[in-house]
Amino acid sequence: MPASTTQRIPRSADARLDARIQRQTEASIAYYASHPEQIPQRLAELDQEWTIERALEANAATLALTGTTLGLLGRRRWLLVPAVVTGFLLQHALRGWCAPIALLRRMGMRSAREIEAERNALQALRSDHRRLGDTAEAGETQTKAQRARKAAP
Repeated sequence: MPASTTQRIPRSADARLDARIQRQTEASIAYYASHPEQIPQRLAELDQEWTIERALEANAATLALTGTTLGLLGRRRWLLVPAVVTGFLLQHALRGWCAPIALLRRMGMRSAREIEAERNALQALRSDHRRLGDTAEAGETQTKAQRARKAAP
């Protein structure tokens, strides 16, 4: 059975890598709870962050194009490269896993859902979402960050 779209990456990746990425996201949210004036800059950075799927697609396209080009130039064995790459892409589309995913996760690449979760929490901190209730006092930044994380869909 194919993996659900939203759970493909976390379901197929190493749980330790997922936990590390989750801790980094939570640390980022806690930092910006203490530095709300920097939230717009972080949101702009998140707009530019590549998702793991985008990196996988760019990598696959590069390898497939290179293999095809070299194959057409007379080095027929290079035609195996696009065949293997498209096999990995199909496996990823159906199961949510392929060999490069582990490497990309180790490099800290996040899924679109993980990036969006941080964005939503930061917007909640910035009071874009009214689900937070009263704003936290200066000494309650950790509580505010936790509430923002929970308020984010």
